[in-house]
Amino acid sequence: MAKLKIKTGDQVRVTAGENKGREGKVMRVLIEQNKAIVEGVNLIKRHLKPSANNPQGGIAEREAPIHISNLTLLDKNGKPTRVGYRMEGDKKVRFAKTTNEVI
Repeated sequence: MAKLKIKTGDQVRVTAGENKGREGKVMRVLIEQNKAIVEGVNLIKRHLKPSANNPQGGIAEREAPIHISNLTLLDKNGKPTRVGYRMEGDKKVRFAKTTNEVI
């Protein structure tokens, strides 16, 4: 399994697919599937049966996972960047290749 360079809480932009160009915050990363759920991006409609919590039932919109390869990390200026790793003291940190700043 490959190490993913995108983590929960990162600001990302979609680079491919029908949501191309949309931006959002990573809510969850599904490591086993190499996918991430991005807030407000790749919305799907889910049909809900009536239940005790939701007696009316209905249709709910929620985010579907997007493959990591279709996402790019944004630096603090909102520009796409690649991720690098370096040692700062005894800690390994991620940094944006465009600004050279720690993410």
